[in-house]
Amino acid sequence: MTSDLILCRDDLDFVLFDWLQVESLAHRPRFSGQDRFDYASVLDVYASLATDFFAPHNKKNDCYEPEFDGERVTINPEVAVALRAFADAGLVSAAFPAQWNGMSLPGTVERAGMAYLLAANPGTAGYAFLTIANANLLIAHGERDRVSHYVEEMSEGRCFGTMCLSEPQAGSSLADIRTRAVPTGDGRYRLFGNKMWISGGDHEISDNIVHLVLAKIPDENGQIPSGVQGISLFTVPRKLIGADGQPGERNDVVLVGINHKMGYRGTVNCVLNFGEGRFRPNGEAGALGEIVGEPGKGLAYMFQMMNEARISVGLGAAALGYTGYLHALDYAKTRLQGRPRGERDPTAPQVPIIRHADVRRMLLAQKAYASGALALCLYAARLSDDIHSLENAPARDEAQCLLDLLTPVVKSWSSQWGLVANDLAIQVHGGYGYTREYNVEQFYRDNRLNPIHEGTFGVQALDLLGRKTRMSGGAAMDELNRRIASTVARARETASLGHHASTLECAWERIRIVTDELHRLDDTELQLANAAAYLEAFGHVVVGWLWLDQAIAANTLANGPRASDFHRGKLAACDYFFGWEMPKLTAWLAVLTPVETTALTMQEQWF
Repeated sequence: MTSDLILCRDDLDFVLFDWLQVESLAHRPRFSGQDRFDYASVLDVYASLATDFFAPHNKKNDCYEPEFDGERVTINPEVAVALRAFADAGLVSAAFPAQWNGMSLPGTVERAGMAYLLAANPGTAGYAFLTIANANLLIAHGERDRVSHYVEEMSEGRCFGTMCLSEPQAGSSLADIRTRAVPTGDGRYRLFGNKMWISGGDHEISDNIVHLVLAKIPDENGQIPSGVQGISLFTVPRKLIGADGQPGERNDVVLVGINHKMGYRGTVNCVLNFGEGRFRPNGEAGALGEIVGEPGKGLAYMFQMMNEARISVGLGAAALGYTGYLHALDYAKTRLQGRPRGERDPTAPQVPIIRHADVRRMLLAQKAYASGALALCLYAARLSDDIHSLENAPARDEAQCLLDLLTPVVKSWSSQWGLVANDLAIQVHGGYGYTREYNVEQFYRDNRLNPIHEGTFGVQALDLLGRKTRMSGGAAMDELNRRIASTVARARETASLGHHASTLECAWERIRIVTDELHRLDDTELQLANAAAYLEAFGHVVVGWLWLDQAIAANTLANGPRASDFHRGKLAACDYFFGWEMPKLTAWLAVLTPVETTALTMQEQWF
């Protein structure tokens, strides 16, 4: 697969340099000494890795899943080769700060680069993403003398990382986890319990794996505390680190079985048992681990990795939607079928299907969804860069509260509509689209996991309406209001964008009114009954805002010396979004004012 079928470099360059102005970050101390040439060169490396090491075995990953023989997990050897090339290029630590031997690359650029790998091979890229997020958490919250070894090993590709949250009986309700962490007397803990849905949980492609495990410390009576306040976080390596600094004795962490998924088959996903006694580190049962930070604050620490993972899931969904669109576009330009409606001569040559209006409609929809999702994810990454590099504390706070508000939107909107883009890519291919000889059917199956990964759509909806829109007295909503108002004002300066500006202004005002009305409801169940519809509407308004903001930059370029078909295509995609997508708000908001109660009042026995 060539890089131009993986991602559109013109779009990445536009989003990064023309819209998000990432070059301006080089004026800040954290990124000093960097320039556009550096960023473009790093993107070239990601693109080359995607083309040469990740894409070639994507279909093999899909056909030959990881296998567990009761002792070892076997994974396609190309996975290890690709990840070694990735680590050797220094990209595990690309965005780590310099004091952790990183490049201090802006997260916006790193995320853009990682989008190449996710589009080329999400199964293999998953190991890298989890490891980077694991290391970022340890850098932020771990004691350096305890975690530096893991971070260094991960940077060099000799250790990979996981996140161990969910349990069979708990699911997304982390207050109900039962994994225990019993103090040993030497500052360490022995963990006992089960963890479910652990991606990258067991393999032989690295010397070691460090699991970040949520568990509860029993009280003096041996009882584990209830609720989330008693949750702590622990580093639990697959192999204990010996006195020589190398992985040695096996820890008491055992793979129970592999989950067989409809997509993302290259990433081993499994159930892990901690402390079952199969291995007895230091002569005793129990998985040895060390606490990260303070007891009882584990969930707060883990939220950093969870939120990073949510944005990464959104990015993966955007990337898969995008590569599906590019494959569909290529097919539509080359597949000859039918003739224009006005052509009556049956002997006239057939035309490429892109000449048919309905095919162009489907391609436009894919472009609007995939490119819109990519912009949304990279905008979130730009906010993260502001949080870590702005010297002005109030500005950092504004970026943080806005990122917190948008995180459930980034995860859910990209996952939902990136998948719709993949569905349309299959439709453009017609009967060929659902055969395994074409890539688009795998893209759809891979992407179908993302609406569930890191919290379902419903979980994100509850988070957005129930928590994020209320936090800090509505400060995040106020910040988003200011930014949307600024875009509306600038768009009105261009005649061709004025109608879109008015549409966005009215849509956002309706969202604010509905939000206030829902917040005033005393009945929490009633307030949140249709939260999914709220998230649908909110997400579409946010993406409409970002499309309009991009259109302002694209319009300037389309009327200047750098004008190109790409810029005109950007403007057309914005027109499509406002013409076809923004009207959908009416239906979503209709069940919120007043709240439509059928789902709330429906009785179990009536089903």
